[in-house]
Amino acid sequence: MMDGYGPGGAGWIVMSLIWIVLLAAIVIALVRIFPGRDDRTAAAPPHVAPPERPLEILDRRLASGEIDLETYDRLRERLVEAARNR
Repeated sequence: MMDGYGPGGAGWIVMSLIWIVLLAAIVIALVRIFPGRDDRTAAAPPHVAPPERPLEILDRRLASGEIDLETYDRLRERLVEAARNR
């Protein structure tokens, strides 16, 4: 007996597979259109270090010997003054 979906009545299997593929395509399209929230409070990935602040860079340069104490004091005064003027 033929039920209109093909020989042997297996048409419901084919129709089910078509619906599954259609729903999967819709879900994939929605995920690509709406990739997700941008959570700015989330922690940075472990391989990405947070950016250094200017005073931290200056401290590091003094500690490594790149600059002398006189240069450090002069630059630190400028950075503090610039921060106050913001």
